[in-house]
Amino acid sequence: MKILFTIELHVLNLLFPFDRCIPFRYRNSNEADDVKFGKVVEVLMITSTSGPGLLFPKGGWENDETVEEAAVREAIEEAAVRGDLLDFIGFYSFKSKTHQDEFSPEGLCKAAMFALLVKEELSSWPEQSTRMRNWLTIPKALQSCRHEWMKDALENGFCKWLAQNK
Repeated sequence: MKILFTIELHVLNLLFPFDRCIPFRYRNSNEADDVKFGKVVEVLMITSTSGPGLLFPKGGWENDETVEEAAVREAIEEAAVRGDLLDFIGFYSFKSKTHQDEFSPEGLCKAAMFALLVKEELSSWPEQSTRMRNWLTIPKALQSCRHEWMKDALENGFCKWLAQNK
């Protein structure tokens, strides 16, 4: 089953040239949190270079890398975090003005989403001058998402995955 899934992802590398990850960490709760005991999950979002709202790290695949490798690379380049890529969360469709062409006048795109457990935060990174990092609780992240499809990925993809993997 895993081999078939890996083959499907490699074929999809050619069809859907975007990857994203939802970087997350666990932090001990405190009095300011809605949760009184236990751990709080925070997700890492980054500022957009083209307008308001926050995004998850994303990018395209290079010819010599897998979709998983691309997700890890983009997390380092855009958000300066390293960690363990745990699971594939799903595919999410969106429209991109920069990818409108004769083959897709609407700019339809699809991104593969992964959960990335952050183990290290780097102090400098390639896009440091154009992006800021923001650690947010899931409710705050849902309010801050720039795009509806990202809210869907967070709420219906990541949160469901998280509940199944606790």
